[in-house]
Amino acid sequence: MLTPEGYKSRLIEKQLDKHMKSFGAVCIEGPKYCGKTWTGRSRALSAAYIGNPANNFQTRNMAQISPDLVLQGESPRLIDEWQEVPPLWDAVRFEVDKDNRKGKFILTGSATPNHKGIMHSGTARISKVRMGTMSLFETGDSSGVVSLKNLFEEEIKVQIMGEVTLRQLIYYAVRGGWPGNTDAPEELCGQLAVEYLKAVVDDDMFKVDGVKRDSRKVWSLLHSLGRNESTLANNSTLRKDMGANDEIQIDPDTVSDYLNTFNRLFLLDDQPAFATKLRSSRRLLKSAKRHFIDSSLTVAALSATPEMLFNDLTTFGFIFESLCEHDLKIYAEYNDAKLFHFRDEKGNEADAVVEFSDGTWGAFEIKLGANQIDSAAAGLLELKRIMENEGENPPKILCVICGLSNMVYKREDGVYVVPITALGP
Repeated sequence: MLTPEGYKSRLIEKQLDKHMKSFGAVCIEGPKYCGKTWTGRSRALSAAYIGNPANNFQTRNMAQISPDLVLQGESPRLIDEWQEVPPLWDAVRFEVDKDNRKGKFILTGSATPNHKGIMHSGTARISKVRMGTMSLFETGDSSGVVSLKNLFEEEIKVQIMGEVTLRQLIYYAVRGGWPGNTDAPEELCGQLAVEYLKAVVDDDMFKVDGVKRDSRKVWSLLHSLGRNESTLANNSTLRKDMGANDEIQIDPDTVSDYLNTFNRLFLLDDQPAFATKLRSSRRLLKSAKRHFIDSSLTVAALSATPEMLFNDLTTFGFIFESLCEHDLKIYAEYNDAKLFHFRDEKGNEADAVVEFSDGTWGAFEIKLGANQIDSAAAGLLELKRIMENEGENPPKILCVICGLSNMVYKREDGVYVVPITALGP
Protein backbone atom coordinates (compact mmCIF):
# COMPACT_ATOMS: atom_id res chain seq x y z
CA MET A 1 0.00 0.00 0.00
CA LEU A 2 0.99 3.66 -0.42
CA THR A 3 0.18 4.56 3.19
CA PRO A 4 2.05 7.79 4.09
CA GLU A 5 4.38 7.82 7.07
CA GLY A 6 2.61 9.28 10.09
CA TYR A 7 -0.87 8.51 8.78
CA LYS A 8 -3.49 8.36 11.54
CA SER A 9 -6.21 5.78 11.01
CA ARG A 10 -9.64 7.22 10.25
CA LEU A 11 -13.05 5.85 11.16
CA ILE A 12 -14.25 6.35 7.57
CA GLU A 13 -11.98 3.43 6.58
CA LYS A 14 -14.63 0.96 7.73
CA GLN A 15 -17.16 2.43 5.30
CA LEU A 16 -14.56 2.72 2.54
CA ASP A 17 -13.57 -0.94 2.83
CA LYS A 18 -17.21 -2.01 2.70
CA HIS A 19 -17.82 -0.03 -0.48
CA MET A 20 -14.63 -1.30 -2.11
CA LYS A 21 -15.91 -4.85 -1.69
CA SER A 22 -19.21 -3.97 -3.37
CA PHE A 23 -18.32 -1.56 -6.18
CA GLY A 24 -15.75 -1.32 -8.92
CA ALA A 25 -14.80 2.20 -7.83
CA VAL A 26 -15.32 4.39 -4.79
CA CYS A 27 -15.20 8.18 -4.72
CA ILE A 28 -14.15 9.82 -1.45
CA GLU A 29 -15.69 13.29 -1.30
CA GLY A 30 -15.11 16.02 1.23
CA PRO A 31 -13.53 19.41 1.92
CA LYS A 32 -9.95 20.17 1.01
CA TYR A 33 -7.30 19.19 3.53
CA CYS A 34 -9.53 16.75 5.47
CA GLY A 35 -7.30 13.74 4.65
CA LYS A 36 -9.00 12.16 1.62
CA THR A 37 -5.78 11.57 -0.29
CA TRP A 38 -3.94 9.98 2.62
CA THR A 39 -6.88 7.72 3.41
CA GLY A 40 -7.10 6.77 -0.26
CA ARG A 41 -3.38 6.01 -0.30
CA SER A 42 -3.80 3.73 2.71
CA ARG A 43 -5.86 1.43 0.45
CA ALA A 44 -4.11 1.99 -2.91
CA LEU A 45 -1.31 0.11 -4.70
CA SER A 46 -0.74 2.81 -7.34
CA ALA A 47 -1.80 6.42 -7.83
CA ALA A 48 -2.24 9.27 -10.28
CA TYR A 49 -2.20 12.79 -8.79
CA ILE A 50 -4.11 15.07 -11.17
CA GLY A 51 -3.10 18.21 -9.27
CA ASN A 52 0.61 17.38 -9.26
CA PRO A 53 2.44 20.39 -10.81
CA ALA A 54 5.47 18.26 -11.79
CA ASN A 55 6.57 18.62 -15.43
CA ASN A 56 4.09 21.41 -16.04
CA PHE A 57 1.11 19.38 -14.73
CA GLN A 58 1.97 16.43 -16.95
CA THR A 59 -0.51 14.03 -15.29
CA ARG A 60 -3.42 16.44 -15.71
CA ASN A 61 -2.46 17.14 -19.32
CA MET A 62 -2.34 13.40 -20.04
CA ALA A 63 -5.79 12.95 -18.48
CA GLN A 64 -7.20 15.77 -20.62
CA ILE A 65 -5.76 14.27 -23.79
CA SER A 66 -6.76 10.69 -23.07
CA PRO A 67 -8.24 9.88 -19.64
CA ASP A 68 -7.50 6.18 -19.94
CA LEU A 69 -3.76 6.91 -19.83
CA VAL A 70 -3.84 7.79 -16.12
CA LEU A 71 -5.99 4.77 -15.22
CA GLN A 72 -3.24 2.29 -16.02
CA GLY A 73 -1.61 0.87 -12.92
CA GLU A 74 -1.94 -1.72 -10.19
CA SER A 75 -5.35 -1.90 -8.48
CA PRO A 76 -6.64 -0.42 -6.32
CA ARG A 77 -5.51 2.71 -8.20
CA LEU A 78 -5.97 6.12 -6.64
CA ILE A 79 -7.08 9.00 -8.89
CA ASP A 80 -6.57 12.09 -6.76
CA GLU A 81 -8.61 15.29 -7.41
CA TRP A 82 -10.39 13.71 -10.36
CA GLN A 83 -12.80 16.66 -10.67
CA GLU A 84 -10.04 18.74 -12.30
CA VAL A 85 -10.62 16.57 -15.40
CA PRO A 86 -14.34 15.63 -15.30
CA PRO A 87 -14.14 13.11 -18.23
CA LEU A 88 -12.16 10.87 -15.87
CA TRP A 89 -15.47 9.89 -14.27
CA ASP A 90 -16.76 8.28 -17.45
CA ALA A 91 -13.36 6.73 -18.13
CA VAL A 92 -13.41 5.05 -14.71
CA ARG A 93 -16.97 3.90 -15.21
CA PHE A 94 -15.99 2.38 -18.59
CA GLU A 95 -13.00 0.56 -17.07
CA VAL A 96 -15.18 -0.81 -14.28
CA ASP A 97 -17.63 -2.16 -16.86
CA LYS A 98 -14.93 -4.25 -18.51
CA ASP A 99 -15.01 -6.90 -15.79
CA ASN A 100 -16.66 -7.69 -12.48
CA ARG A 101 -13.70 -6.91 -10.23
CA LYS A 102 -14.39 -4.80 -7.15
CA GLY A 103 -12.29 -2.03 -5.68
CA LYS A 104 -10.38 -1.24 -8.87
CA PHE A 105 -10.28 2.54 -8.37
CA ILE A 106 -10.39 5.06 -5.54
CA LEU A 107 -11.26 8.59 -6.58
CA THR A 108 -10.93 11.65 -4.35
CA GLY A 109 -12.59 15.00 -4.90
CA SER A 110 -12.82 18.26 -2.94
CA ALA A 111 -15.45 19.88 -5.14
CA THR A 112 -18.47 18.74 -7.12
CA PRO A 113 -17.87 19.67 -10.79
CA ASN A 114 -20.45 20.76 -13.31
CA HIS A 115 -22.08 17.87 -15.13
CA LYS A 116 -20.52 19.18 -18.33
CA GLY A 117 -18.11 16.52 -19.55
CA ILE A 118 -19.78 13.73 -17.55
CA MET A 119 -22.08 11.49 -19.58
CA HIS A 120 -23.00 8.80 -17.05
CA SER A 121 -23.93 8.95 -13.37
CA GLY A 122 -21.85 5.91 -12.51
CA THR A 123 -24.78 4.23 -10.77
CA ALA A 124 -23.90 0.72 -9.56
CA ARG A 125 -20.30 1.22 -10.70
CA ILE A 126 -19.00 4.13 -8.63
CA SER A 127 -20.18 4.66 -5.06
CA LYS A 128 -19.58 7.79 -2.98
CA VAL A 129 -18.26 8.07 0.56
CA ARG A 130 -18.50 11.44 2.32
CA MET A 131 -15.51 12.35 4.48
CA GLY A 132 -15.14 15.19 6.96
CA THR A 133 -12.52 16.43 9.37
CA MET A 134 -11.29 14.36 12.30
CA SER A 135 -13.25 13.71 15.48
CA LEU A 136 -11.71 14.20 18.91
CA PHE A 137 -11.37 10.42 19.13
CA GLU A 138 -9.36 10.36 15.90
CA THR A 139 -7.10 13.22 16.98
CA GLY A 140 -6.47 11.47 20.29
CA ASP A 141 -8.21 14.15 22.38
CA SER A 142 -11.04 11.81 23.40
CA SER A 143 -10.27 8.56 25.19
CA GLY A 144 -13.26 6.88 23.56
CA VAL A 145 -13.93 4.86 26.71
CA VAL A 146 -17.65 5.37 26.09
CA SER A 147 -18.55 3.70 22.83
CA LEU A 148 -21.69 5.00 21.13
CA LYS A 149 -22.59 1.40 20.32
CA ASN A 150 -22.14 0.29 23.93
CA LEU A 151 -24.14 3.28 25.10
CA PHE A 152 -27.13 2.04 23.11
CA GLU A 153 -26.58 -1.42 24.52
CA GLU A 154 -26.54 0.18 27.99
CA GLU A 155 -23.17 -1.32 28.84
CA ILE A 156 -21.70 1.82 30.40
CA LYS A 157 -19.97 1.82 33.78
CA VAL A 158 -19.33 4.74 36.10
CA GLN A 159 -15.86 6.15 35.39
CA ILE A 160 -13.91 9.14 36.62
CA MET A 161 -12.13 10.96 33.82
CA GLY A 162 -9.34 13.52 33.81
CA GLU A 163 -10.21 17.16 34.28
CA VAL A 164 -11.00 19.13 31.14
CA THR A 165 -10.67 22.91 31.19
CA LEU A 166 -12.69 25.47 29.30
CA ARG A 167 -9.55 26.63 27.51
CA GLN A 168 -8.94 23.07 26.28
CA LEU A 169 -12.43 22.85 24.80
CA ILE A 170 -12.01 26.24 23.15
CA TYR A 171 -8.68 25.10 21.72
CA TYR A 172 -10.26 21.97 20.22
CA ALA A 173 -12.98 24.06 18.58
CA VAL A 174 -10.66 26.75 17.21
CA ARG A 175 -8.07 24.23 16.00
CA GLY A 176 -10.67 21.99 14.38
CA GLY A 177 -10.22 18.47 13.09
CA TRP A 178 -7.84 19.16 10.20
CA PRO A 179 -5.24 16.35 10.13
CA GLY A 180 -2.35 18.71 9.51
CA ASN A 181 -3.34 21.05 12.34
CA THR A 182 -3.70 18.69 15.28
CA ASP A 183 -0.48 19.82 16.98
CA ALA A 184 -0.82 23.54 16.28
CA PRO A 185 0.07 25.81 19.23
CA GLU A 186 -2.81 27.70 20.82
CA GLU A 187 -1.69 31.11 19.52
CA LEU A 188 -1.68 29.84 15.90
CA CYS A 189 -4.32 27.10 15.94
CA GLY A 190 -7.02 29.16 14.20
CA GLN A 191 -4.89 30.48 11.35
CA LEU A 192 -5.51 27.48 9.09
CA ALA A 193 -9.28 28.03 9.10
CA VAL A 194 -8.86 31.76 8.41
CA GLU A 195 -6.70 31.05 5.36
CA TYR A 196 -9.07 28.27 4.31
CA LEU A 197 -12.00 30.70 4.08
CA LYS A 198 -9.86 33.25 2.25
CA ALA A 199 -9.06 30.60 -0.37
CA VAL A 200 -12.76 29.74 -0.68
CA VAL A 201 -13.70 33.37 -1.32
CA ASP A 202 -10.73 34.34 -3.51
CA ASP A 203 -10.27 31.18 -5.60
CA ASP A 204 -12.32 28.07 -4.93
CA MET A 205 -15.80 29.46 -5.62
CA PHE A 206 -14.65 30.71 -9.03
CA LYS A 207 -13.00 27.37 -9.86
CA VAL A 208 -16.26 25.49 -9.27
CA ASP A 209 -18.15 27.07 -12.17
CA GLY A 210 -16.17 30.03 -13.52
CA VAL A 211 -18.57 32.60 -12.04
CA LYS A 212 -17.08 35.71 -10.43
CA ARG A 213 -18.93 36.60 -7.21
CA ASP A 214 -18.99 39.69 -4.98
CA SER A 215 -16.44 38.86 -2.27
CA ARG A 216 -18.02 41.39 0.12
CA LYS A 217 -21.34 39.58 -0.07
CA VAL A 218 -19.68 36.18 0.25
CA TRP A 219 -17.89 37.26 3.44
CA SER A 220 -21.15 38.68 4.77
CA LEU A 221 -22.88 35.35 4.19
CA LEU A 222 -20.04 33.43 5.84
CA HIS A 223 -20.31 35.73 8.86
CA SER A 224 -24.07 35.22 8.98
CA LEU A 225 -23.62 31.44 8.85
CA GLY A 226 -21.18 31.74 11.74
CA ARG A 227 -23.65 33.82 13.74
CA ASN A 228 -26.37 31.25 13.07
CA GLU A 229 -24.27 28.15 13.71
CA SER A 230 -26.28 25.26 15.20
CA THR A 231 -29.61 27.03 14.62
CA LEU A 232 -32.56 26.52 12.27
CA ALA A 233 -31.94 29.77 10.38
CA ASN A 234 -33.42 29.63 6.87
CA ASN A 235 -32.24 31.47 3.76
CA SER A 236 -34.50 34.45 4.49
CA THR A 237 -33.02 34.79 7.98
CA LEU A 238 -29.49 34.66 6.59
CA ARG A 239 -30.35 37.29 3.97
CA LYS A 240 -31.78 39.69 6.55
CA ASP A 241 -28.82 39.09 8.82
CA MET A 242 -26.39 39.89 6.00
CA GLY A 243 -27.85 43.36 5.51
CA ALA A 244 -28.37 44.19 9.17
CA ASN A 245 -25.11 46.06 9.75
CA ASP A 246 -23.87 47.43 6.43
CA GLU A 247 -27.08 47.49 4.40
CA ILE A 248 -25.94 44.96 1.81
CA GLN A 249 -28.57 44.50 -0.89
CA ILE A 250 -28.73 40.88 -1.89
CA ASP A 251 -31.22 38.94 -3.95
CA PRO A 252 -32.73 35.73 -2.50
CA ASP A 253 -31.48 33.80 -5.53
CA THR A 254 -27.97 35.05 -4.84
CA VAL A 255 -28.07 33.64 -1.31
CA SER A 256 -29.21 30.30 -2.71
CA ASP A 257 -26.45 30.37 -5.32
CA TYR A 258 -23.75 31.10 -2.74
CA LEU A 259 -25.03 28.37 -0.42
CA ASN A 260 -25.15 25.90 -3.29
CA THR A 261 -21.54 26.73 -4.15
CA PHE A 262 -20.51 26.26 -0.51
CA ASN A 263 -22.17 22.85 -0.60
CA ARG A 264 -20.33 21.93 -3.79
CA LEU A 265 -17.10 22.76 -1.95
CA PHE A 266 -18.26 20.61 1.00
CA LEU A 267 -18.08 23.64 3.26
CA LEU A 268 -21.44 22.97 4.94
CA ASP A 269 -22.93 19.88 6.54
CA ASP A 270 -26.48 20.54 7.69
CA GLN A 271 -28.15 18.28 10.25
CA PRO A 272 -31.62 17.14 9.07
CA ALA A 273 -34.73 17.04 11.22
CA PHE A 274 -35.83 13.75 12.75
CA ALA A 275 -39.16 12.50 11.49
CA THR A 276 -41.03 9.96 13.57
CA LYS A 277 -42.40 7.11 11.49
CA LEU A 278 -45.65 6.80 13.43
CA ARG A 279 -48.67 9.13 13.25
CA SER A 280 -48.57 12.14 15.52
CA SER A 281 -50.82 15.10 16.21
CA ARG A 282 -47.79 17.29 16.78
CA ARG A 283 -46.28 19.35 13.98
CA LEU A 284 -42.58 18.70 13.62
CA LEU A 285 -40.30 21.48 12.42
CA LYS A 286 -38.54 20.14 9.33
CA SER A 287 -35.76 22.72 8.97
CA ALA A 288 -32.22 21.41 9.04
CA LYS A 289 -29.78 22.68 11.64
CA ARG A 290 -27.01 24.62 9.93
CA HIS A 291 -23.37 23.69 10.44
CA PHE A 292 -20.01 24.44 8.92
CA ILE A 293 -18.11 21.24 8.12
CA ASP A 294 -15.76 22.01 11.00
CA SER A 295 -16.07 24.16 14.13
CA SER A 296 -12.86 26.03 13.25
CA LEU A 297 -14.57 27.52 10.18
CA THR A 298 -17.35 28.90 12.37
CA VAL A 299 -14.74 30.59 14.55
CA ALA A 300 -12.96 31.97 11.47
CA ALA A 301 -16.22 33.22 9.94
CA LEU A 302 -16.88 35.18 13.15
CA SER A 303 -13.29 36.50 13.24
CA ALA A 304 -13.18 35.20 16.81
CA THR A 305 -10.15 34.38 18.93
CA PRO A 306 -9.82 31.93 21.83
CA GLU A 307 -9.85 34.86 24.26
CA MET A 308 -13.01 36.30 22.72
CA LEU A 309 -14.77 32.95 23.05
CA PHE A 310 -13.57 32.59 26.64
CA ASN A 311 -15.34 35.89 27.39
CA ASP A 312 -18.49 35.04 25.41
CA LEU A 313 -19.66 31.62 26.55
CA THR A 314 -23.08 32.04 24.94
CA THR A 315 -21.47 32.14 21.51
CA PHE A 316 -19.04 29.39 22.41
CA GLY A 317 -21.97 27.25 23.57
CA PHE A 318 -23.28 27.11 19.99
CA ILE A 319 -19.80 26.34 18.65
CA PHE A 320 -19.32 23.62 21.27
CA GLU A 321 -22.66 22.10 20.23
CA SER A 322 -21.44 22.05 16.64
CA LEU A 323 -18.19 20.37 17.70
CA CYS A 324 -20.09 17.64 19.55
CA GLU A 325 -22.57 17.03 16.75
CA HIS A 326 -19.70 16.84 14.26
CA ASP A 327 -18.16 14.03 16.31
CA LEU A 328 -21.47 12.35 17.05
CA LYS A 329 -22.21 12.10 13.33
CA ILE A 330 -18.86 10.41 12.67
CA TYR A 331 -19.47 7.89 15.46
CA ALA A 332 -23.04 7.28 14.27
CA GLU A 333 -22.00 6.61 10.68
CA TYR A 334 -19.27 4.26 11.88
CA ASN A 335 -22.09 2.20 13.40
CA ASP A 336 -24.32 2.48 10.28
CA ALA A 337 -26.59 4.97 12.04
CA LYS A 338 -27.66 8.53 11.15
CA LEU A 339 -27.66 11.85 12.96
CA PHE A 340 -30.67 14.16 13.17
CA HIS A 341 -32.07 16.87 15.43
CA PHE A 342 -35.60 17.04 16.88
CA ARG A 343 -37.84 20.03 17.49
CA ASP A 344 -41.60 20.54 17.43
CA GLU A 345 -43.88 23.58 17.51
CA LYS A 346 -44.32 23.32 21.30
CA GLY A 347 -40.62 23.66 22.00
CA ASN A 348 -39.90 20.02 22.77
CA GLU A 349 -36.47 19.27 21.38
CA ALA A 350 -33.30 17.25 21.39
CA ASP A 351 -30.05 18.73 20.12
CA ALA A 352 -29.19 15.45 18.46
CA VAL A 353 -30.91 12.19 17.58
CA VAL A 354 -29.02 9.05 16.57
CA GLU A 355 -31.18 6.53 14.71
CA PHE A 356 -30.18 3.01 13.71
CA SER A 357 -31.58 1.16 10.69
CA ASP A 358 -33.92 -0.92 12.85
CA GLY A 359 -35.66 2.24 14.09
CA THR A 360 -33.93 2.28 17.48
CA TRP A 361 -33.02 5.82 18.40
CA GLY A 362 -31.59 7.91 21.20
CA ALA A 363 -31.96 11.55 22.17
CA PHE A 364 -29.01 13.75 23.16
CA GLU A 365 -28.69 17.16 24.73
CA ILE A 366 -25.35 18.99 24.53
CA LYS A 367 -24.28 21.28 27.34
CA LEU A 368 -21.01 23.06 27.99
CA GLY A 369 -21.26 23.29 31.77
CA ALA A 370 -22.05 20.63 34.36
CA ASN A 371 -24.50 23.04 36.00
CA GLN A 372 -26.77 22.60 32.95
CA ILE A 373 -27.07 18.82 33.22
CA ASP A 374 -30.22 18.80 35.40
CA SER A 375 -32.26 21.00 33.05
CA ALA A 376 -31.03 19.07 30.01
CA ALA A 377 -32.02 15.74 31.58
CA ALA A 378 -35.45 17.12 32.48
CA GLY A 379 -36.04 18.12 28.85
CA LEU A 380 -35.06 14.69 27.58
CA LEU A 381 -37.32 12.93 30.07
CA GLU A 382 -40.23 15.16 29.05
CA LEU A 383 -39.64 14.30 25.39
CA LYS A 384 -39.69 10.59 26.20
CA ARG A 385 -42.90 10.98 28.24
CA ILE A 386 -44.65 12.75 25.35
CA MET A 387 -43.59 10.05 22.90
CA GLU A 388 -44.90 7.29 25.16
CA ASN A 389 -48.20 9.08 25.82
CA GLU A 390 -48.80 9.56 22.10
CA GLY A 391 -48.05 5.93 21.28
CA GLU A 392 -44.87 6.70 19.35
CA ASN A 393 -41.63 4.82 19.40
CA PRO A 394 -39.77 6.37 22.38
CA PRO A 395 -35.99 6.85 22.54
CA LYS A 396 -34.09 3.83 23.80
CA ILE A 397 -31.52 5.98 25.59
CA LEU A 398 -31.33 9.56 26.85
CA CYS A 399 -27.91 11.17 27.17
CA VAL A 400 -26.40 14.54 28.06
CA ILE A 401 -23.06 15.17 26.38
CA CYS A 402 -21.15 17.62 28.57
CA GLY A 403 -17.97 19.60 28.12
CA LEU A 404 -16.91 20.44 31.64
CA SER A 405 -17.70 17.14 33.32
CA ASN A 406 -15.15 14.62 34.52
CA MET A 407 -17.38 11.60 35.10
CA VAL A 408 -19.29 9.06 33.04
CA TYR A 409 -22.41 7.90 34.86
CA LYS A 410 -26.08 7.03 34.71
CA ARG A 411 -28.38 9.22 36.76
CA GLU A 412 -31.11 7.83 38.97
CA ASP A 413 -33.68 9.00 36.41
CA GLY A 414 -31.97 6.85 33.75
CA VAL A 415 -30.27 9.67 31.82
CA TYR A 416 -26.62 9.07 30.91
CA VAL A 417 -24.00 11.79 31.30
CA VAL A 418 -20.92 11.52 29.08
CA PRO A 419 -18.07 14.03 28.65
CA ILE A 420 -17.31 14.70 24.98
CA THR A 421 -13.69 13.80 25.72
CA ALA A 422 -14.80 10.28 26.71
CA LEU A 423 -17.06 9.59 23.72
CA GLY A 424 -16.05 7.38 20.81
CA PRO A 425 -17.51 5.08 18.19
